[in-house]
Amino acid sequence: MPGTKAKLTHPHGDRELCDEAVRLYTEALRNDGIGRPETAAAPCLLDMALLHPDPRDADWLRPVPPSAALAHLLLPITREIHERVRLTAVLADSLAPLMAVPSADPNLSITVLEGMPLIVSVLSEASAAATSEILTAQPGGNRKQEAMKQGLDNSLAAIERGAQLRHIYQHPARYSPHLKDYMTRVPADRLEVRTVEQTVERLIIFDREMALIPADAERTTALEIRHPALVTYLVQVYEVLWAQGTPLTEHLPATSPRTQVTPVQQSIARLLVEGTSDESVARRMGISVRTCRAHIAKLMQALNASSRTHLGALLVQSGLVTPEPARGPRLGTDEGPSPARIAPDGNGPSGPT
Repeated sequence: MPGTKAKLTHPHGDRELCDEAVRLYTEALRNDGIGRPETAAAPCLLDMALLHPDPRDADWLRPVPPSAALAHLLLPITREIHERVRLTAVLADSLAPLMAVPSADPNLSITVLEGMPLIVSVLSEASAAATSEILTAQPGGNRKQEAMKQGLDNSLAAIERGAQLRHIYQHPARYSPHLKDYMTRVPADRLEVRTVEQTVERLIIFDREMALIPADAERTTALEIRHPALVTYLVQVYEVLWAQGTPLTEHLPATSPRTQVTPVQQSIARLLVEGTSDESVARRMGISVRTCRAHIAKLMQALNASSRTHLGALLVQSGLVTPEPARGPRLGTDEGPSPARIAPDGNGPSGPT
């Protein structure tokens, strides 16, 4: 059937006119009609009621004036617009009086930010609006160049408005060239940096009024927090971390020179003796598992340990780690370390029973 074939080869919206339909409609207007067979390639002319059959000749189609056709096609759209405007007015009238009613729901002060573009945008806007201080805690050791560049832009925008900056990183960040470059570009009198062994997840606080924290493991979703009680709590968490940190301008606390163990390795040693797996140690120290195991290997070499179980005993005997006597089998007793505390395979303990 010609009509069916034309429909199949004529795919476009119900309220659209193709070039062929425009040409045929123009021809029909000029000639006060057009033969029905000629419109087979443009069924949209009949679908949109731009042509109608001549009462005296079913094979002859007469054009509807464009103004009348437009009014006919716009009628359902106009009705829909009027209905939506009416519904908007009803909702506004119903809810407007409630805007002034105070609410105790803290969720009104928590906004979910989905996607890195939105998170970056909110960070930039908040930095540009900060006037007193910005507090940040950044886990991990390797500071990526792109992240540091974005951080630099935000920091300079905040400093322009008079804000002071305090940053907390983990100890391995001290060796990041991108952090060192960042430090040279930010005025020293506006910035303080400290490092800690372990830190909480990413935390950024603006003027003690708004905080941002991650909402998923991938850090592609964040929570924007403006509830005063929650922000105050997060500020207190930050101040505790800050008090425990070592200023970047100072050397990390020295360890026993005879063992040639670095502060990072001493931190790893403490976690190992607690029975923490290599993966958990790496996560808490802000380093990769591969780097963590390299440090463990250096610990074994420095203490001349023949196994990881032997390492546990030597860590205590050397004084690098002080065991906690109240937490299960002790590593500092004559019996030596419990094998469950530092697993030989490096995958962590099965846990004391």
